[in-house]
Amino acid sequence: MKTLLIVYHSFTGGTLQMVQAAASGAATETSLQVSVRHARDADANDLLAADGYIFATPETLAAISGAMKEFFDRTYYPVLDQLNGRPYATMICAGSDGQNAARQVERIATGWRLKSVAPPLIVCTHAQTRDEILRPKLIGPADMVSCADLGAALATGLALGIF
Repeated sequence: MKTLLIVYHSFTGGTLQMVQAAASGAATETSLQVSVRHARDADANDLLAADGYIFATPETLAAISGAMKEFFDRTYYPVLDQLNGRPYATMICAGSDGQNAARQVERIATGWRLKSVAPPLIVCTHAQTRDEILRPKLIGPADMVSCADLGAALATGLALGIF
């Protein structure tokens, strides 16, 4: 059975909601196992055991979150040259535009020689003040559907051997 690993970090709940929707979408593919791991708990063995990935992070200070950076720092070299060709997608809960965070994940994935199977899914909350940034997020229905669709597409592609 193939495995889709979703690694995430969330400060105010927005990224977690996106991950839950993606995992729900992926779970519709019954011949696939979905593993959801918080960045602090995920390790190199999780990466090696998976056949595809979704990396989900909030945009913090125009970058990936520190917890996601730390996850990549801990796992990058232990799995280098062992993930080549595996598919991945990225989800970002952004307050501004999320583009730099997406570029950061893309650079790491390029080093791992992963294969991007979808453009980064960036949900922009437009949180620009201190109070808006710190407030718990609520991801809208249309964005939740997009997250579920991304999870389902990646899971189906893995199950059918397309990726």
